[in-house]
Amino acid sequence: MSLQSLGHAISARLLPTALAILAAAVLGAIVQTQFNLAAIQALGAPVSLGTRLQATAHDLSGFMPLYAVVVGAALLCALPVALGLARLIGFGRLPLAVAGAVAGLAVAFAAANAATPLPTVIAAARTTAGYWAMLATAAAGALVYLALRRRPYAGPAVLRRGWLPPLLTAGLLAGLVAMLLAAGDKEPTPPEQATLRPYVVETVADGLVHPWGLAFLPDGRMLVTERPGRLRIISADGALHSEPVANVPEVLAAGQGGLLDVQVSPDFARDGWVYLSHACGTPEANNTCITRGRLEGHALVERERIFQATPMRATGAHYGSRLAFLPDGTLLATVGDGFEYREQAQNPGNHLGSIVRLRPDGGVPADNPYAERDAFQPALYTLGHRNPQGLVVDPASGVVYAHEHGPRGGDEINRIEAGANYGWPLAVHGVNYTGELVSPHAELPGYQAPLHYWRPSIAPSGMALYRGAMFPELQGGLLVAALAARSLRWLPLEGGRVANEFRLFPEIDRRLRDVRVGPEGALYLLTDHDPGQVLRIRAKE
Repeated sequence: MSLQSLGHAISARLLPTALAILAAAVLGAIVQTQFNLAAIQALGAPVSLGTRLQATAHDLSGFMPLYAVVVGAALLCALPVALGLARLIGFGRLPLAVAGAVAGLAVAFAAANAATPLPTVIAAARTTAGYWAMLATAAAGALVYLALRRRPYAGPAVLRRGWLPPLLTAGLLAGLVAMLLAAGDKEPTPPEQATLRPYVVETVADGLVHPWGLAFLPDGRMLVTERPGRLRIISADGALHSEPVANVPEVLAAGQGGLLDVQVSPDFARDGWVYLSHACGTPEANNTCITRGRLEGHALVERERIFQATPMRATGAHYGSRLAFLPDGTLLATVGDGFEYREQAQNPGNHLGSIVRLRPDGGVPADNPYAERDAFQPALYTLGHRNPQGLVVDPASGVVYAHEHGPRGGDEINRIEAGANYGWPLAVHGVNYTGELVSPHAELPGYQAPLHYWRPSIAPSGMALYRGAMFPELQGGLLVAALAARSLRWLPLEGGRVANEFRLFPEIDRRLRDVRVGPEGALYLLTDHDPGQVLRIRAKE
C-alpha cells in the first residue's frame, strides 16, 4: 500500500473517528457544566452569564480529556459492531449506529462506576435527565462519524494529502493524552518538617484490619475499631486481646462503611458508656448510625441505637462519623453527604452533610440552633459539609474544629459554630475528581470560609489538638492525619487562625486514619491498612 493509499485509508476511518470522539467530548463537557451549574443555581448560588462561560471554558480543559477517554472507548467498541450489524441485515445504518453509541456509553459509564471508588464518576449522570443528556453526546458523536465517513475526501485539497490526516489524528490523540496528564493532581513540595525533641516510634498493636477510631479508658486500656465490624481492646501493658468485644452492633461493612469511630462517656468511670458510629442498613438503603452500650468485662451490655441519620441513601460513600463530646456533656457527630447527594448538604430537612448535636441518650438538646424551626431537623448543629472525618473540641477553650474531605482539592479545616453553614457544594476550593468545577465559587457571602484548605487534596482523616506535656513545641496546634499524603501534619494556631503547616515524622510513610493524644502526652496513630497498626510516638527519655 502506497503512502497516498494509507493516508486515504486513515482519512476515511481514523480521522472521522477522532473527530467524532472530539465532538462528543466537547459536547459532553458543555452538558456536564450546565447540569452542575443548574444544581447549585437551584440552591441559590448566583450564576451570571460570565460565570457560566468561564465555568464552561474551565471544564473544556479540565473535564473533556477524561470524558474523551470514556466516550472514545464507547464509540470505538460500539460503532464497528453497530455498522457491521447494519451491513449484515442490509439496512438501519443510522439508527443502529446511534443506538449502538448510546448503549456503548451506558456500558462505559457502568464499567467506570464499577472500576472506581466513586459511586457515579460523571456527576451530571446522578440524575435521570443528566444521564440521558450525557448519553446523547455519544449519539452526536455517531452522527459526526457517519457524516464524515459518507464524504471522507471532501474539503480543501490539503486535507486529501496522504501525510496530513495521520498527523492530525496523532496530534489530536497526543493533545488528549497531554491534557489528561496535565489534569492529574500531584502534591506540591511537602510542607517543611517540624523540629521536635528526640522521639521514639513504637508499635503498640499490629494485625488490625483497617483500624478507624481509638479511645482511651481511665484504667489505661484502649479501644480500637476495625472497619469490618470489630471493637478491640488493648490492655494497659500494650497487649491486643485476641477476641473482639462481644455484642457490638451489626454494621454495613461495604465501600467506606463499617464500624467507624469510638468515644467513651466523659463520665465513663461511673456510667461505663461506649459510643460507636457506624454504617447501618443495606447497600440499597443505608446511612450513619450511633450506638452506645455499657462496657462490662469484654462485652457491651444495654446496647441501644441512639441516632440514625436520615434519609437512607443508596451509596457506600461519605459517612462522616467522627464523634466528640462538648464540655456540657452533649455529643457531636459528623454525617457525610453520601457523595451522590451533595446538594442535600444544603437541605435542613435531613442530616446529610451536617454535624449533629445530641444528648448522651440520643435526645435533642432544647438549645440546638434549629430545634424550634419548622422543616428543620432539630438535631442539626451545622450544615454544608461534604465528608467530615476530623472533629476535636479544645479542652482549654471549648472551641470546636472539624475537617472534611474535599473532592480533588478543597479539603478544609473549619471552626465550628452553632447554626453556621459551611458552603458545600456552593462554595468550594477544589474541583471534582473528573476535573470539572463543582461550583465556580470558592467563597460566598453567608457561608463560613475555612480556616485552612488544601489544594490538591491530602485526604485528611482524623484530627487532634495537642494539650500535653511530652511535646511542648506542639502545644495548642492541630494534628491532622492524612491518607493520600501518607503523613501527619501539624498546624499551629495563632489568634484562632492556622499560622503555618509542618510535616511530622516523615519516616512514617503510611496512610494514616486517625491521630489521638494519649493521657501521658504521647501521640497515637492508626494506619489504614490490612494489617493495620497502632503506633505510639513518645519523647526519648
